[in-house]
Amino acid sequence: MKRLRKAVIPAAGIGTRLLPATKSVPKEMLPVGRKPTIQYIIEEICAAGIEQILIITSQHKRTIEDHFDLDQLVNDEKLLEHLGDVRLFYTRQSNPKGLADAIGKAEHFVGDEPFVVCLGDAIIQSQSPGSVLRRLIEAFTIKRASATILFQRVDQQSVSRYGIAQPKSRGDTSTAPAFEIQDLIEKPSIQEAPSNLAVTARYVFTPELFDYIRQTPPGRGGEIQITDSIRLMLQAGHSVWGVQLGEGEKRYDIGNYLSYFEAFFRFSLADEEFGQDFRQYAEQMLRD
Repeated sequence: MKRLRKAVIPAAGIGTRLLPATKSVPKEMLPVGRKPTIQYIIEEICAAGIEQILIITSQHKRTIEDHFDLDQLVNDEKLLEHLGDVRLFYTRQSNPKGLADAIGKAEHFVGDEPFVVCLGDAIIQSQSPGSVLRRLIEAFTIKRASATILFQRVDQQSVSRYGIAQPKSRGDTSTAPAFEIQDLIEKPSIQEAPSNLAVTARYVFTPELFDYIRQTPPGRGGEIQITDSIRLMLQAGHSVWGVQLGEGEKRYDIGNYLSYFEAFFRFSLADEEFGQDFRQYAEQMLRD
């Protein structure tokens, strides 16, 4: 298996649920604490040892390219240090047809190599940046999988909002470093959900995925969903494994206002310079 050195960030979504803020600013550029959302994701990928990153954008998202332009980076020593020798590339999904279609735009960039996918509107907070991705890549390599997927446990009442895993093993998966997946169910009812393990915005794939994206019919809203492409891989006998978020690790979805507010609050509390002062301010506000 070839060494994994490429990552893809789909960032072409319109951000309808974050209007009116996203009328002029892409949701991936909304600030969370000191940084725009996508910068956390870029830094996570770099910390995992990835060398090349393709960002899939759309109209009105030039600010993403401008933010990481070399002329801008010379004025941001910390970001320049994080990037190191990592190379950034861009392509467009001009007509939004779903996540699988967006990832499909990366086929020429990926070539015949395995690759990581990190959604551009989801931040993973952990004690060690890049550690979650490294576990996902490690499971992919050890299991010689066609795909590995990150999962988080959600409240049973929330399963209808996510893609949910059906593990092959009927035993407890909570302590396993990785578990094999039998099926994925997109937004099941509470009664139909085979578990409470929800897909969590990080994947590793072999390039065989692109064959299955081409075979995936449009689903709800006419969009081509990555869950459906993965299900086709499973039906064809490919090995797909899951890895769970661990203790002290959390996903923040910058796709709706409640989660965005929570992310901004949490990352502001963790700020090295102003976090303690902000905490005191928040405590005072709650007392008042």
